[in-house]
Parts: sequence; structure tokens; C-alpha cells
Amino acid sequence: MPTAIEFFKLLPKTNCKDCGQPTCLAFAMLLANQKAKIDDCPHVSQSSKSALEASAAPPIRSVAVGKGKEIRMGGETVLYRHERRFINPVAYAITVSDTCNIPERIAEIKKLSFERVGMIFDIDAVSIKCDSGDADAYAKAVGDAMRIWDRPFVLECDAAVIEKALSAASPRRPLIYHADPGNIDKMTELAKRYSCPLALRSDSMEELADLAEKAKAAGIDDIVLETGASNLKDCIERHTVARRSAIKKKFKPFGYPLMNRVGSGEYAVAMAAMSTMKYGSLVIFDDLKSYEALPLFTLRQNIYTDPQVPIQVKPGLYPIGDPDEHSPIFFTTNFSLTYFTVRADIEKSKVPVWLQIVDTEGLSVLTAYSAGKFSAEHVTKALNDSGVLAKSGGVVVIPGLVARMSSKLNDMLNRKVIVGTTESRDIPKFLRNLK
Repeated sequence: MPTAIEFFKLLPKTNCKDCGQPTCLAFAMLLANQKAKIDDCPHVSQSSKSALEASAAPPIRSVAVGKGKEIRMGGETVLYRHERRFINPVAYAITVSDTCNIPERIAEIKKLSFERVGMIFDIDAVSIKCDSGDADAYAKAVGDAMRIWDRPFVLECDAAVIEKALSAASPRRPLIYHADPGNIDKMTELAKRYSCPLALRSDSMEELADLAEKAKAAGIDDIVLETGASNLKDCIERHTVARRSAIKKKFKPFGYPLMNRVGSGEYAVAMAAMSTMKYGSLVIFDDLKSYEALPLFTLRQNIYTDPQVPIQVKPGLYPIGDPDEHSPIFFTTNFSLTYFTVRADIEKSKVPVWLQIVDTEGLSVLTAYSAGKFSAEHVTKALNDSGVLAKSGGVVVIPGLVARMSSKLNDMLNRKVIVGTTESRDIPKFLRNLK
């Protein structure tokens, strides 16, 4: 990404303010931080605009697979998430053989769905693999899958038999997997004719770079690279080489998303975890169990969450267990992990509770209290705004970690306030003993 000074050199330098900023330098600083678009300047020349757009393009090309419910890969600009953040989460795909019962197999894949901290995680794509070696059988299997799978998919097939399926599937823009030195000419011709992204594979990084240059020269822009890594050591080494070359050295043949085909079982999950942590954009499994999928989804969520923006839930009043006018009132912050932990422990108690979520901009209890965002004043306003004080005459229970605000809150609410537990896990016992 260009610096502010590099952007500034291509601007008209008139300080006309038509972009909404006081100076061209201020506008250039916004461009450098991706908080403005070059089109916001009405006076920039076409040559400068072209130069700016080219220089502002991410070093890892953004590639979309699918139509409508697409997955977007790449688009990354940094090596480490704390520098800016990672953009497009790695996608997980599971293989569907053209010799299996397609509806049953896809139904099994759809069951791999989980909810965590208010977010739904499930499989992003399927890879339809040609095990029959028959073009008609494969085309039929792809057609059957398309009717019941509305998400992106990968066509995993030899160049000799893929065209019939591709001609029918191309409006859904599948990823063609894969081109190698033996079929690069045929695969690039198909990818160009049907306007589909193309995966390139080689065990040699030098050969992979050559394949990328050939595909680019043939007019293919949407490319995904597979390094052929079969173990953890190769995965981390090759992915790191590719990403560093693209971002630090501006080596364009490696400026594309990376993928892995990992098989199934424990080692496949370890490979997927490594690819998730180190620059992977797509992982294809032969099979994936629910107890393997959930940890991967959690890992992905943690890595692709903006480290500067905590995961939040909507502030407001959450009744738990059909509370009434005698039910106690709990409150906590809108940090997602805090909310879901507290809610789950309240539900374990089987005691009806009014749970008030206070807007703390996603900060946890102690952090929000230290930052002045979880004070007696904030809590009082939230309780009044939600109307819970009119719904219930029960006690107000304050989190034990901020017990020091209890006296002030008691005065402000003119309501009995008691100090609750320090640890969420103690809430069920606390509630059962609450008189």
C-alpha cells in the first residue's frame, strides 16, 4: 500500500477542499489508511487516477468464487494482523465424489453448522471430485449438487472430462481445480472461455511462479495457488515464502490467494490449522467431523476478527427464562464472550432473570470500568432506557468485579443493589441461594 506522500505526489495539490478535506495532504493520508476513495477528488487527472488505482491495489489479488453467495479470497495487504487486520477469512470445503449418493453427502455436510458468540459457522464450499473418470457421470453429479447446494463449489476434475460439467456450471462461477505443467494450456483456455477462476498446483515454488505467469499471460486474472505442501513444515515455509514475496518484494506471480488440499483425519486438521494461521485462503478436506470442525471455526474467527474492534452484541434488555415483576435484574457489558458466558450460566440456574446489556463498545467488564465506559451513570441510563426498572421490583445484581460502584448505584437507582459473583461459573449457585 502506498504511503500518504506517494499518494500526495499524484494529487493536484490545489487544496480546493472539494474532497471534503482541508488539504490535499489530509486527503492523501485518508487514502493511505483506506478511509477514502480516489474518486472523492473531482480534479485528479486520469493518468494520476490510473497510477493511484494500480498502486493502491492489494499485493494479494482478491478472487471471488461463486455467484451471489460467493466466497472472496485474498485482498490482503499485510503479513501480520496487528498491522492492519486480515480481510477475507479462509474458506473450508469438503469433497463430494461423483460416485457417491450426492443428496445424502451434501445433507451430511450441511449438518456441520455451529453457533458461537452469536455467529453461525458452517462449511463454505464443496469440491465435486471426478472419481468415475466419465464426463457424463461427472456432469450429472455436478448438476445434482447444484440443485441442492446454493453456495460456491470447486470442480475437481481432469482437463479431458471437465468441459461438459463446466459448460453447465459456469454461471455459478466455480473454481477449476487444477492446472499443472501437463495441462496448463487446456485449463487456461477453459478458464478464459467460461470466465471462471483457476487453481494452479506445483510442488516446486519456481514452477508455480512460472505457471502463474503463463496463466496471467493467457488472460486469466483470477488465480489461486496450491504449493503442494504435504506436511506442516512445507506448509508454513511455502506459504510464508509466497506471502513475503508478494507483499515485501512485490513479486506478482505469488500475488494470489493460497490453498491446500489436506485429506482427512487428525493430521489434515493440523494442516488446516496451519494454513488458517499462515496465509491460507481455501482448505479442501476429504472429510471433516463435527469435533474437528468447531475448533477450526473458532481458530478462524479469532484470527480474522479485527484486533482493534471487539466482538459485540446489541445492547438492550434480554429476558431469560420468562422473568416477572419479582425477578432479579443482572447487568453486564456487551462484549460477546462476556454476554454469552453470563447468559449460559444464568440459564443453567433455571431461575428467571432480566439481563441488561450495557453498551461498552465491546469492552469486557474490568476494561470498560477502567475506561470509564461501565460506570454507575452508564448502568443507570441503560436500566432506565430499557424500562426494566418498571418491569421488575427485584434486586439489582452488580458484577462482583465492579463491586465498588454498588454504593453509588444504590443511591442513583433508589433500589436494593447487591454484589454478585466475581466468576460467571458461580452464578447458578448464587441465584439458587438468592432470597
